Amino acid sequence: MTIPVLFLHGWAMNGAMFNDTAERLGAEYDCYAPDLPGHGGRLADEASLDACAALAKRWIDSLDRPILAGWSMGAGAAWRYVARHGAAGLRGLITIDMSPRMLPEEDWDLGLIGQSAEAILATSCKIVPQWPRMASSIARNMYALSSDPVPSREDIVDLLLAQDPARLRPLWDDLVAMDERETIAKIAVPYLVCSGARSRLYSQDAAHWIASQAKRARVENFAFSGHSPHLEEPEAFCDAIRRFVAAEGLSTPNQDQEVT
Repeated sequence: MTIPVLFLHGWAMNGAMFNDTAERLGAEYDCYAPDLPGHGGRLADEASLDACAALAKRWIDSLDRPILAGWSMGAGAAWRYVARHGAAGLRGLITIDMSPRMLPEEDWDLGLIGQSAEAILATSCKIVPQWPRMASSIARNMYALSSDPVPSREDIVDLLLAQDPARLRPLWDDLVAMDERETIAKIAVPYLVCSGARSRLYSQDAAHWIASQAKRARVENFAFSGHSPHLEEPEAFCDAIRRFVAAEGLSTPNQDQEVT
């Protein structure tokens, strides 16, 4: 019996970012990684976090209770899916280096590292006119300083420059407005919270906060990764998925498992 896994990619990326993961996981896993609205083959689709969650729902409804795995924006889409539809359709959840709230506030310092709310909000108006500069910055910040990942930073810049920044801006605004902290406490399916120890975007404390709030969550820390453990430590990432599946018995879904 194969285990279905639905991967949701990050902002300004595409589903191909999980091609290597799917190949490494092998025949025991039935992997899907669609382009999300406003990206790649869905460039013309309405680009919003709700639209991403709606696309995820269509895939989830067509699969046999998949594991839902979201990276960065994809994690936001996964949380939005749970907020809208619960998680009865899932056998497990994986999120990769993301915070449920990017903006800092007086009692919350687990958003984007070293960024004020004003600076994050100001990014929106720079996306279209400064896209080439932003593309270089995104490619740099995706990885740990010391990593030599595949795709390379140069490949990522090329991918980003092929995107339409005007289509991406609404999704960025949705991510900045996102606050899914209350959603985390409602997640009762097995949950693997992945964190890059050298991430320049989100701290490991954010991952541990998520795990402290969800009912069946554990943290997997990738010592040599930045924001993209599946690209920087691909075999370790796949091993983490395999251990998660084995520890939680997810190869045979429990039909009584439920999320409120």
